[in-house]
Order: sequence, then C-alpha cells, then structure tokens
Amino acid sequence: PRVELAWAMKAHQHAQVYFNLISSVDPKFLNLTKVDDQIYEEFRKTFQDLKIDVLDPEELKSEPAKAKWRPFCLSFEGVVEDFNYGTLLRLDSRREYTEENTIFG
Repeated sequence: PRVELAWAMKAHQHAQVYFNLISSVDPKFLNLTKVDDQIYEEFRKTFQDLKIDVLDPEELKSEPAKAKWRPFCLSFEGVVEDFNYGTLLRLDSRREYTEENTIFG
C-alpha cells in the first residue's frame, strides 16, 4: 500500500506538469523523451486497435490487457528513465484531470 501511495503521489505531480505542458504547447511539437517516436511506433504495433481519445479501463486493467502492457513497458527498461512508474491517465482526453476522469495505470 505504501509503494502504491508513493507511486500515486509521484504520478499526480507528473500529471500536473504534463497537463501544464500540453495546455501551453501544441503537443505535436512536444517531446517528453529522446525516444518518443520509438515509443509511439512500438505502442501502435502492440496496441493497434486501442482507442486513445476515450479510454476503456478494461483495456488497461484486465488480466489480458496487463499481459500486453507488461512486456511493452519492460521493453523500455534501460531506455527510458522511470519506464515502470505508474501514471495518471485521463479517461476522456477532452476533459481535465478529475476524480471521475482519471485512472491510475
């Protein structure tokens, strides 16, 4: 429980910074890592049909989803710092971070 709480607190801090960035800079000009293009390419190969504008929690948290997410995240070990940290995601990308619109992944 303490580890999850620490992750959630760190994720909340990251979410605030991230939301400020995407609110002030056009995201198509924003790079968060040196390997953003590689991450996106691998993401689309692995999750071809994942709808990203409005997320379905089952596609993130179910056992079959976890079986796909784990290897995807692990493939960036040693490439991306904090590759395995939890993050806060907005379920509906058009809305702000609120309790109802946020999931921890």
